[in-house]
Amino acid sequence: MQSSLLDHWKSLPLDKYDETTDPDEHVDIFLTQVTLSTTDDAALCRIFPTSLRVRALSWFTRLPAKSIDSFNPLASQFTIQFATNQPHQLTSLALVSIRQEKKESLRTFMSRFNKAALEIRDLNLVVALHHLTTALKSGPFANSICKKNPI
Repeated sequence: MQSSLLDHWKSLPLDKYDETTDPDEHVDIFLTQVTLSTTDDAALCRIFPTSLRVRALSWFTRLPAKSIDSFNPLASQFTIQFATNQPHQLTSLALVSIRQEKKESLRTFMSRFNKAALEIRDLNLVVALHHLTTALKSGPFANSICKKNPI
């Protein structure tokens, strides 16, 4: 049964971690994929190294024997080891610098603004709306937002 889990995991279309991306994101993707087949802690620990490449795999193979007793400490050590690859967390201040250009369409601007806003964890809707209204160029849409509360 264990070899069939490994075979199943190897067939999943998931990029292997190569220490250039967010380790927390890799663990989340790994768990999302693998827990479809098993939630067995020992199996997760055995399958995890198959999701690693080069230096990340080298790090894993250098872990002291019997130093990991469950998946959570393994994931925690992995995240700590590759913490420098975690993306910088944006705050709502990142929205201050976004402005609608003179010849930029509303659709293009809104797409750009929304992309930035989605990268901000726990963005307060009132703060986002404030930044949006100050970022829009003058026009009917900006005026309509300022006149009535859209929330």
